[in-house]
Amino acid sequence: MDAILAGGASLNNAVESVLAQIPGWEDATTEELAGGLSNKSWLVAAGGRRAVLKIDEYPRGAPFNTRAAEAQVQTQAAQAGLAGAVLFANDTVYMTEYLDGVVWSNASLDQNGDLEQLAAALRALHALPLTGRTFDAIGAARDYAGRIRDADADEVRDRVQTIEAMPLPQELCCCHNDLVAANIIATPDVRFLDWEYACDNDPLFDFATLVAHHKLSATRADYLLNAYYDGNGDQWREPLERQVKLYDSLLWLWEAARL
Repeated sequence: MDAILAGGASLNNAVESVLAQIPGWEDATTEELAGGLSNKSWLVAAGGRRAVLKIDEYPRGAPFNTRAAEAQVQTQAAQAGLAGAVLFANDTVYMTEYLDGVVWSNASLDQNGDLEQLAAALRALHALPLTGRTFDAIGAARDYAGRIRDADADEVRDRVQTIEAMPLPQELCCCHNDLVAANIIATPDVRFLDWEYACDNDPLFDFATLVAHHKLSATRADYLLNAYYDGNGDQWREPLERQVKLYDSLLWLWEAARL
């Protein structure tokens, strides 16, 4: 299948060729999905089953996982009931079980019951075996900075230096590392989508993503921390603030690199 993509066929034309080589999906119907900043995605259906198919133009590397590494961690998460199953993966093709449910929005983060469910799912996620790959925030920051063309050079340097100055995590666990609301789905159990950044990191980085990306109030952040730490969230406020600062700088660099 790699030869199909490397041979110059368009991604749209490649879909049928890719599916023809995945047993059971040869005659699947397809519908292109919106979004996908770094790949094309399709909803595919065959024999009463549905799946999501992603096709990359090139094999993935840092700051993403390779597709093989992504499949490894997502498979562990699926076995724990936290993700859809991986159905096929190679260097440029990734196909996963379609999860039928309600994707979260900002409003979900305002519901105490939803935050309690999320805290329980995060405890299960952070208890998964270590992946052996550590989240490289400095490497990602430098990569993004190297691709920025239209931004204040001092601001870029300050953002990178902020990340470089962060202490290394004292506790590593398996983290999602892109835990925005759009990557959370109620099936009705809480599960997580898009594992392309998942690897070992400080567990509070997953909290920081939620807090910073969605501008959660201190009250909501405290509620989530207390739900996760069984009422002992107060001691984690300061470490969370550091992770929020790290995430904010990474997000700024990522957004500037895409302009």
